[in-house]
Amino acid sequence: MFGGIVSSLSLLITPLGAPAPAPATPEVPLAPQATICNKYCDARDPALSPGDRSPVSATLFGRTFRLHFDDADAMGWGSIEGGSPGDEVWLDRSMDGGRSWADGSKLGATTIPAGQTGWRTQMYNVDDWANEGVGALRVCGKAGDRPDITCSPWARTTWNAWDRRTAAATALMQDYNRSTGLWRTTGWWNSANALNAVIDNIRVSGMNSYKYAIGRTYDLNLNAAQGQFRNDYIDDTGWWGLTWIAAYDLTGEARYLQTARADADHMAAHWDNVCGGGVWWSQAKTYKNAITNALYIQLSAALHNRIAGDTTYLQRAQSGWTWFQQSGMINSSNLVNDGISLSTCKNNGDTTWTYNQGVPIAALVELSKATNNSAYLTTARQLANASTTAAGLHTSDGILREPCEGGDCGGDGPSFKGIYARALTYLNTTLSDHPYSTYLRRQADRAYAADRTPMDQYGLRWYGPLDKVDGARQQSALDLLNAPV
Repeated sequence: MFGGIVSSLSLLITPLGAPAPAPATPEVPLAPQATICNKYCDARDPALSPGDRSPVSATLFGRTFRLHFDDADAMGWGSIEGGSPGDEVWLDRSMDGGRSWADGSKLGATTIPAGQTGWRTQMYNVDDWANEGVGALRVCGKAGDRPDITCSPWARTTWNAWDRRTAAATALMQDYNRSTGLWRTTGWWNSANALNAVIDNIRVSGMNSYKYAIGRTYDLNLNAAQGQFRNDYIDDTGWWGLTWIAAYDLTGEARYLQTARADADHMAAHWDNVCGGGVWWSQAKTYKNAITNALYIQLSAALHNRIAGDTTYLQRAQSGWTWFQQSGMINSSNLVNDGISLSTCKNNGDTTWTYNQGVPIAALVELSKATNNSAYLTTARQLANASTTAAGLHTSDGILREPCEGGDCGGDGPSFKGIYARALTYLNTTLSDHPYSTYLRRQADRAYAADRTPMDQYGLRWYGPLDKVDGARQQSALDLLNAPV
């Protein structure tokens, strides 16, 4: 967790030249960084480290450049082996997942002295605890007589990353923008799900280091768009409403529940009798779809379960589910298509996105708790059995696959599978026989083995190989890894 000495000094590292960017990720050099002091200050002697773990390295002209970590103190250093006098080694430090670093700082830059074939830098902090900075290091270097530079992949210590779920949460927080209270590299509604994933991680792992993001996101965005996290896309409002339910459950702060109520009421205001009922996808009233209405049911039922004496939200949730069933969006295979055609008021046969399978399951769990009616769980299990075995949603060896993964999933699709995993986990933990534990474990094990960087960042395809990293992809993986299996 963030802690220890939290002073930050103003001494600047002396610029010694700008490193070339690593080829895998578009990066942007920034201004030189100030010295950081956490438990210890930057430029500590590696001989004082109680341990030495080397997760990544790079080679150039027969030389090996290694990144070393003192995991106990959350510091790192770089070394060069097989070199010649005058060869240089240094560290880069990034506070946004390796997308940018301090231009010219070359932390601990040093050269091999006469008569030696290897050398090492001093130790530097990975994170900036005083400023809630979640960092990463890489080692870079060059031969003394050539201009070519090499850098290792970015990596970090096991601080706030002691298992795969806390490591994934920390990697997600590297994309958190403290200035906006949202996540870099992804969108508005995806940020709601990213925060929900972090909240779930706090709950299941006990790691409270990133709890600050809840209040910061709320305070910075409460007055955005139409206020109270409402906007013209009704499903966006539903995602934020569920996130504030999760925040309320974790913190007990009434303001989060109040905002969730405002969000649910905003959604209810967009229910009408076109096609017999249902909530519109947007204020433009051009589409009634599965995700918006499933969110409406789940949020309404969740509010009933948290507001003593409520009848209004329960009635909305029950009416919503009755309409959802009668709409025909659940097809003959017990999979949920995307929406209905307004010309026929019937299932439009559109894509069976994974999140369209998941959110109705979570909604049914909330309804079962609201009514003490096990029939809702029976239906949820039927939907879950269908979606966990559907050939079109899986690879040949059973790994969940979004229908768009053969092409472009855009900015939205990368969030979907995590949302599905979150909902399936909710059902799995509710059912006494936990029937989906093996399925969830298989997904998590494969993603961890085949779709992960050395810094525990995940891509779109859980079966691998890794395509690229961003906040939506990481949120999706964190939702999966949060499953207590």
